[in-house]
Amino acid sequence: MCTTCGCGAGEVKIDGEHAHHEHDHVHADGTTHSHDHDHDHGHGAGGAHEHVHESPHAHAHAHSYAPAHSHAPGVSAKRMVQIEQDILSKNNAYAAENRQRLADRGIFTLNLVSSPGSGKTTLLVKTIELLKGSQPVAVIEGDQQTSQDAERIRATGAPAIQINTGKGCHLDAHMVGHAMGKLELPEDSLLMIENVGNLVCPAAFDLGEAHKVVILSVTEGEDKPIKYPDMFRAATLMLMNKCDLLPHLAFSVPKAIEFARRVNPGIEVIEVSATSGQGMDDWLAWIARGAAASRVQRQDTVDSLQRRVAELEGQLAARSA
Repeated sequence: MCTTCGCGAGEVKIDGEHAHHEHDHVHADGTTHSHDHDHDHGHGAGGAHEHVHESPHAHAHAHSYAPAHSHAPGVSAKRMVQIEQDILSKNNAYAAENRQRLADRGIFTLNLVSSPGSGKTTLLVKTIELLKGSQPVAVIEGDQQTSQDAERIRATGAPAIQINTGKGCHLDAHMVGHAMGKLELPEDSLLMIENVGNLVCPAAFDLGEAHKVVILSVTEGEDKPIKYPDMFRAATLMLMNKCDLLPHLAFSVPKAIEFARRVNPGIEVIEVSATSGQGMDDWLAWIARGAAASRVQRQDTVDSLQRRVAELEGQLAARSA
């Protein structure tokens, strides 16, 4: 059982294949042990799913910055907090590996998060169509079941990898590392990760992305940011989606922005509609700025390595003289 939302740990599949994943089992006395499940999979960064069995153990994923909301029978709250910290620490190590791999190739990576039905996939399809010819794009799709969203992405011509989390409520850096290994990501490309629809657990899990982008549909309540503050606090950008429907709804855009900036004063906001095209130019410009920064960062790294090589060669030459 997930210590944040109560979901169970499911069998992970990447493009229909069983994925290697590591389990940390937490027993009623609070002790843990790990073991791996090895399946056929593409090259990836490795990863960890940690959970507490229900009986005789209890299943738990830890996804919160705050102490656990639930507990395993016989395990103290203090021990559960430690377990959560261990889980996030392992995930962060895999995320750091992903981030380095992406940075080395100048790949700008976004983690798209939202509640179910916000229009993430439709917005993503429209974005890819508008970027054609200007920016190579690849997508990692996260859903509990089916490959429908990945198929919609592939129909645009962009490569997409589907991750099915089973009963799991979010993607983690381990899954994404494996999926990255299945994608042939060119240098200076754009990688979009569409997370499982959930405004709770994905907030705590770094995947190695440059930014989390939270999508809030105007068909939802404008108070979502203060109801789910961790997600909006973790995001760099909020896309307020389906704005073409505003004339038909009692939704206050200023109030939604106020609530978002109450929990995250620095969050950027772009009002968009994949249907009407409203705000899409601003969204594409935001992506272009981030992608340009990734290319500069990669070039700076290359230049730094070249300078270091030149220094070492100079030192060797001086010793040989």
